[in-house]
Amino acid sequence: MAQALVFPGQGAQYVGMGQELAAACPAAAELQQRADAILALPLSRIMREGPLEELTRTDISQPAILLASMMAHAALSERQAEPACVATGGLSLGEYTALVAAGAIGFEDALRLVRVRGEAMQAAAEATDGAMVALIGTDEQGATALCEAVRGDQVLQVANLNATGQVVISGQREACERAVAAARAHRIRRAMPLPVAGAFHSPLMASAATRLAEALEAVGFAAPRVPVYHNVTGAANSDPASIGELLVRQLTEPVRWADCLVAMQRDGADAFLELGPGKTISGMIARTLKDVTTTHVDTAADLDAI
Repeated sequence: MAQALVFPGQGAQYVGMGQELAAACPAAAELQQRADAILALPLSRIMREGPLEELTRTDISQPAILLASMMAHAALSERQAEPACVATGGLSLGEYTALVAAGAIGFEDALRLVRVRGEAMQAAAEATDGAMVALIGTDEQGATALCEAVRGDQVLQVANLNATGQVVISGQREACERAVAAARAHRIRRAMPLPVAGAFHSPLMASAATRLAEALEAVGFAAPRVPVYHNVTGAANSDPASIGELLVRQLTEPVRWADCLVAMQRDGADAFLELGPGKTISGMIARTLKDVTTTHVDTAADLDAI
């Protein structure tokens, strides 16, 4: 079987994530200690003890989820040979973890970048009155039509194409509220406001994109060992010179995760290994792809089951 490694994004966090792996696997515990030192932040304590409100902050959750995902990767590699794969990718924030797993960037650089990314996104969210809405029972065309019908002179666009029949839109709060009210008239089964800090993956994140671009100037990328599937294109990429630009664009453009999954399968992947907290990616795979297997590693028990 040809295996693809996939990694979760923001929203997967929970208090206690990674702690079973740290207790069972020295390599995972070492990553926690390194992360605390790199960021000069008690990240492992926040992951272990919470409170959830602090862990959920964009500037905390992003490095915490990257760390927890890399702990799962390290624990798996400690138990067996490093997971052989033909491709790797991640949902939004998870794209950074995928780049580490593929050898395109070091763990320390990635951790520092997502800390800056999280801070910049939190600041942009606080400076704008943005929101996001999940649409169930539509596609990109239907979601775009809804946005065009209700946005008026405000920002509102497709932000996430997560899985078949699941699209997220993002923009100014009033426009999002109009979209929720008009969804049924556009034959969209359900429209749910999301509990997020701001309008991610929309032009309201332009200031965050600028700050991230500045941070990326100090980081060099290597050619990944396997193709990395990028959110903004939904396609594989092995050119290190283009990685920074793709990461910056991700903040203001749609995340084409369903396209990434379809492309991975088309390019030969038929077994997906989700590494990190939660099972969000596994659910998206089940809704989007047929004839593939999915394995999830988040805890020591998950490792034992492999």
